[in-house]
Amino acid sequence: MSLQLLKKLVTTNNSLSAFILRAPIGIILMAHGSQKLFGWFGGYGLEGTGQWMSSIGLDPGYLMALLSGSAEFFGGLALLIGLLTRPAAFVVAFTMLIAIFSVHISHGLFASNGGYEYALSLFVVAIAILIQGAGRFSVDKMIESKLFSNSER
Repeated sequence: MSLQLLKKLVTTNNSLSAFILRAPIGIILMAHGSQKLFGWFGGYGLEGTGQWMSSIGLDPGYLMALLSGSAEFFGGLALLIGLLTRPAAFVVAFTMLIAIFSVHISHGLFASNGGYEYALSLFVVAIAILIQGAGRFSVDKMIESKLFSNSER
């Protein structure tokens, strides 16, 4: 990865609001991803999630479970610590769009009916983080400070 590309990915402001968005969303996504990947917190693991994904037409189900679980778990971890936050937010936003249109849209807005309101909320927060970057209290900010503090901005 070129230094110029890395600079574009990690450059961020010193805002506290990004951390306030990143931390809880990262934890929530990690929990959901761990249900899919490891069967934690009452989840079905890769086998069960993969079977369900196949049943709704997302084939191959096991691969789709692995991809969505990894996007949620590792994307959530990256958001939580603020590492390569923009790419992580992009992956999370894309994953939420897939969830909205493949699972939730036919159930209407409200989550109580299986609707898309929750996935839409995660999508919107991911887009906000994608736009503004990691902000204060992030690995991205530390990388930016260490590698690019003396270079021109």
